[in-house]
Amino acid sequence: MDAVVYKGEHEVAVEEVDEPEIEHPNDVIIDITTTCICGSDLHMYEGRTAAEPGIVFGHENMGIVTEVGDAVSDLEEGDRVVAPFNVACGFCENCENGYTGFCTNVNPGFAGGAYGYVAMGPYKGGQAEQLRIPYADFNALKLPEGDEHEDSFALLADIFPTGWHGTELANLEPGDSVAIYGAGPVGLMAAYSAKIKGAAEIYSVDRVPSRLELAEEHCDATTINFEEGDPVEQIMDEHGGEVDKGVDAVGYQAIDPEKEADDAYDPARENPAVVLNNLIRTVKPTGELGIPGLYVPEDPGAPDEMAAQGRLGIDFGLLFEKGQKLGTGQCNVKSYNRELRDLIIEGRADPSWVVSHRVGLEEAPEMYQAFDDREEGVTKVLLEP
Repeated sequence: MDAVVYKGEHEVAVEEVDEPEIEHPNDVIIDITTTCICGSDLHMYEGRTAAEPGIVFGHENMGIVTEVGDAVSDLEEGDRVVAPFNVACGFCENCENGYTGFCTNVNPGFAGGAYGYVAMGPYKGGQAEQLRIPYADFNALKLPEGDEHEDSFALLADIFPTGWHGTELANLEPGDSVAIYGAGPVGLMAAYSAKIKGAAEIYSVDRVPSRLELAEEHCDATTINFEEGDPVEQIMDEHGGEVDKGVDAVGYQAIDPEKEADDAYDPARENPAVVLNNLIRTVKPTGELGIPGLYVPEDPGAPDEMAAQGRLGIDFGLLFEKGQKLGTGQCNVKSYNRELRDLIIEGRADPSWVVSHRVGLEEAPEMYQAFDDREEGVTKVLLEP
């Protein structure tokens, strides 16, 4: 079958790989109908992880069940499903407590597993024609038959729950004001989640005009372009002071507007602590910060030696002085995906507006490059094998 294979820094190719097989009685095989390119994939694509050539990418996957293991009891051939990017067993202590992003059984020596991602276990990605879903009764979420809401349901694998997770980590409540740094797919979903939850004011911070336009149009956000001035000062001027809550939807490859370079996304402009420090300044004393943005213990392409070891220069003294709380970690998708699915079914939510491209799998190399270049109008790319 065809699949998107990592070849090396800034290079992927669509190549023929082995088809998946049932490896355990609780596995299912699905024919992929939609798989997505994620901003997290770009970290590997850019050579900013320990990923080795040969990995099949793709952790945002949905499709139709075509083969069912003997022990599967809740799924049958023909079922339409979406898989959380987390691979989880369902019965370890963390899974039982709802922390499926930190399963201790699926990836020995590490808390958490995922499809098609470095260090996240032996699970091939779904940017391919087929995918094996392990522990399928637990991991596969059933969807209505047919192809209705295909784009929206595909976002249940990661970015819609992850955006929601950012607001949960910040303990966002109705009537709160919130600043969301980053208007990529997760940041936009965090702003959309804040709107659904009844936030009084939403501030969306980025530098890409098309992304900020989406935040304003679909999330009722006040947009802040950090290239036009200190985003903290812009927010405080607009709001009249610090906001209640904050979300970091950027992560360790954050751009520092104070740094100059020939290209807007030159690594020389990176400062992996800048968003965290801006959030500490932006959020009021005793406020809360949600940090779903990705941070890593090692970064081969870091701007300095300390950051290469995952150590950041955070203004902890100010954080302590302001008595702020923070929540971190990847999303436990199963904590949210069923309810978000039902919001979509009932017409209460429709996150499909974030999708900018739906293309064939063979166009993946071009779309990876366009997404990595932050081209105008490229927000969320869906691949269709």
